[in-house]
Amino acid sequence: MKKATTTKAKTASKEAKGDRSPSQQIDARIKELGDWRGEMLARVRKLIKQADPEVVEEWKWRGVPVWEHAGIICTGETYKAVVKMTFARGAALEDPSGLFNSSLEGNTRRAIDFHEGDKIDEKALQALIRAAVALNTSVRATVRPVSSRKKPKSA
Repeated sequence: MKKATTTKAKTASKEAKGDRSPSQQIDARIKELGDWRGEMLARVRKLIKQADPEVVEEWKWRGVPVWEHAGIICTGETYKAVVKMTFARGAALEDPSGLFNSSLEGNTRRAIDFHEGDKIDEKALQALIRAAVALNTSVRATVRPVSSRKKPKSA
């Protein structure tokens, strides 16, 4: 009978995790961190939602919060000494306030590393988020799926 109980407990644990929405998983991560990183992640999350009320929260790659709108806007990774906000297409974004301070050498991504005690330039960050959404939606609007493209008429 002990084996059945163990299997049942494992199944219940898997179901509990599997039934949580991405938003609930992000809530749990913030609570689990329980320090300045959780507070910073919660603050960044709030600013993302304010900048884009239509944002969709996802939970990918075994534990990374991801915010999407017509594609990935950014991720919110947490490390020992930093909360990293990585913009999927950050290299294509104007950054007049100079928020990007990490992953600057790549051709696609850009990131902002927040350290304990850092202040967030909320207006500049929300402008960057809105620019990322605009970039995602403009690309989606101009690129049509292959199946919808007109085929040349044969003579």
